[in-house]
Amino acid sequence: MAAGRGAYVWRFDSGRICLDLVATGPAGGTPRAREQLEGPARLADWLTAARLVPPGTVLTSLDTTWLSRFRELRADVDRLMSAQLVHERGQIGPLSPQLTCSAYGRALDRINSLAAHAPPGPRAVRGEGGALLRTLSAEPDCAGLLAVVARDAVDLLTDPVACAALRRCAGGACHRLYLDTSRGGRRRWCSGEVCGNRERVARHRRRRISAKEI
Repeated sequence: MAAGRGAYVWRFDSGRICLDLVATGPAGGTPRAREQLEGPARLADWLTAARLVPPGTVLTSLDTTWLSRFRELRADVDRLMSAQLVHERGQIGPLSPQLTCSAYGRALDRINSLAAHAPPGPRAVRGEGGALLRTLSAEPDCAGLLAVVARDAVDLLTDPVACAALRRCAGGACHRLYLDTSRGGRRRWCSGEVCGNRERVARHRRRRISAKEI
């Protein structure tokens, strides 16, 4: 699924908001990907597109501090999920240094600390025409929004079924993380429309080249 505003389109196809945050960084997409959270305005756009805040929410206190804290959370989630992915594949043992090293422990402590904060409270209000619209009980602060993503990461890390579905895209130029909820667990790409289609096009080109060489 994709969402966005203006010319830029965000992708939300990982199955979890914490993994979607990881995908916004250069390390979360293709090797040639650039930083997607380039500034406070871009972060505000992502928060809206990710539905962490309702459309039209004015985040008057959002500044470069918010940006730094979301990037730090992104790095911690990436570290923990990458280690979990290796562990789930049975490539290392349960007491591997990669899972017990100080960097992993510090990342886990930071995420647990962020998850302890209260997330923004939702409210249903009547809009034009009488339809109920989602809003928030107060202007959300940085800690509350970080808590939403951190809690999602904690939920994922402590859910054996979800952890078993954690995958990394098999696309040659992509290393996004996603949850494979397909029947039989045969999903290979973070997005069939993006990486899957790219792989099919590349395979078609290889067949055409091979046919010409014969």
